[in-house]
Amino acid sequence: MGYLYIFKEADFARYVLLYFFAYNCILTVTCRCCVRLFLRKYRKKGYNLKHCLIVGTSETSRKLIHKLRKHPFWGYNIVGVVNTESTAHETYNYNQISKDAIHSNFTTLTEVAATDDTRFCGYKVIGNISSLPKLLESTYIDIVMIATEEHNANQLGYLITCCEKAGIKTHIVPYYYKYVPAKPYIDDLDGLPIIDTRHIPLDNLFKNFLKRSFDIAFSLFAILLTSPILLFAAIMVKLSSPGPIIFKQERVGLDRKNFSMYKFRSMRLQTDEEEMDKWTTKNDPRKTWWGNFMRKTSIDELPQFFNVLKGDMSVIGPRPERPFFVDKFKEEIPRYMIKHQVRPGITGWAQVNGLRGDTSIEDRIEHDLYYIENWTFGLDIKIIILTIFKGFINKNAY
Repeated sequence: MGYLYIFKEADFARYVLLYFFAYNCILTVTCRCCVRLFLRKYRKKGYNLKHCLIVGTSETSRKLIHKLRKHPFWGYNIVGVVNTESTAHETYNYNQISKDAIHSNFTTLTEVAATDDTRFCGYKVIGNISSLPKLLESTYIDIVMIATEEHNANQLGYLITCCEKAGIKTHIVPYYYKYVPAKPYIDDLDGLPIIDTRHIPLDNLFKNFLKRSFDIAFSLFAILLTSPILLFAAIMVKLSSPGPIIFKQERVGLDRKNFSMYKFRSMRLQTDEEEMDKWTTKNDPRKTWWGNFMRKTSIDELPQFFNVLKGDMSVIGPRPERPFFVDKFKEEIPRYMIKHQVRPGITGWAQVNGLRGDTSIEDRIEHDLYYIENWTFGLDIKIIILTIFKGFINKNAY
């Protein structure tokens, strides 16, 4: 189709391709919307439901139940909950129970029935782990969802074996989900599955090349476009206070390597010790009157396009921080150092969402991680557009 459109084949009108593209998109979206609307109404009436049993009375199972209740149109009907916590009657080592023993006789384990008034997240606890085999035989269940915690991991093999014996599908919500991204990448090493706990799209050579090429082209264009502003800002920095025009500050970048980040000097001259561990605040007395204006309008950041050309930075990415604060935050904020697995940026997802200056570091890291794990070229374009319209002037930019 691309070939026909570009080379204008005489047998095919170019409008045919345009119409096909437009109609295809419209009809596909319309069809999906209609199917979802139909299923939503149909399942509310109790039809086309998947009857599921939740195995686990943990925080993980609590979150699972919350998600299923929040989205009833998914079609999951929770028939009950199975308690997996150990009781006085249950002292089994599930790693030592062989499959042969389980397949030969389900009733060898002592059954401890739950009381009628035992409930978990609004659903009846209909048994415990030892009563699971009989529950699967006596209750109609489509799916068993296992959501246990780390201390109950030794039960997993037993639970899966029980479900396979009953011929019921099994879904597992891993207890370590909180440590991995929403879409982990799974590789295969000769049959051995390997989970990449922090899959980064920019690890892909082609995507990295695409982003770097865009950075170079965009930086050259930005430098040419803003050259009058650069010249005027340099003159004003020189007139507003004595000292160099460009301020170089050590920051931590890709792979935790330090580099010198360029900015127009917005403060009076300080010693290295004075500026190393001080955070810029509102009405900071160290700022010059012109420096205050540059910070509010982000003009002081323009020289960083030269950092982009050098390869120290990217146009879009997490903002780099000084080594002193990196050493401080990595001990206080979980996953803080993950931001150094990509090039730092002039602007980023956190900045266009108002997280600049004296704002929450935790919130910034959450936004940075979202960007790192969900990078697309389209997301970069979106951030650039948002920066142009609302990112230059920010009330939190001190």
